[in-house]
Amino acid sequence: MDRRIPMEAQLIREITAGDKGSFRKLYEMYADAALRTAIGATGDRELAKDAVQEAFIRVYRSLHSFDTDRPFKPWFYRILINECSRLLRKRPKVISLNRLCDEEGYQVADREREDYMDLYNAVLSLKDIYRIPVVLKYLHGFTEREVADIMELNQNTVKTRLLKAREMLRKKLETAEGRVGYGH
Repeated sequence: MDRRIPMEAQLIREITAGDKGSFRKLYEMYADAALRTAIGATGDRELAKDAVQEAFIRVYRSLHSFDTDRPFKPWFYRILINECSRLLRKRPKVISLNRLCDEEGYQVADREREDYMDLYNAVLSLKDIYRIPVVLKYLHGFTEREVADIMELNQNTVKTRLLKAREMLRKKLETAEGRVGYGH
């Protein structure tokens, strides 16, 4: 069992009682993973930072109505993904993988970087309805049920979108492989 669950419930009780230090602890528990998820959902580090900040503001304002008998994580990620979607509608923008890798300090071999770039670009090229479930499931590790809860969708809809996304990604990657002569 995840030890964060009872700790989250305690932090939420403390936050709703006015303890700002507890909100800082909750923020620190989720900020890094939230940023990675938001980057995956938006494809833009700056937009992702804005989405994370806005999501935490919304969480803080809504904690009084949160049911501590339910898990916090899916509720938080639903808010985060909704915020990513809202900001994407306002300002769609894509960053290059090179910039992302440079900012994150990644050092990868040229061939690995090309392969990763192909996958990254293929994921970013998906429509939001396919990209966001892929990011949540494969980059963040949520179950299909959790993705459905976060996106407020039926689980079968999520399964269908993930299947279609995998098919689209396979086709895009096969095209990329043929274009650069992978495997020849």
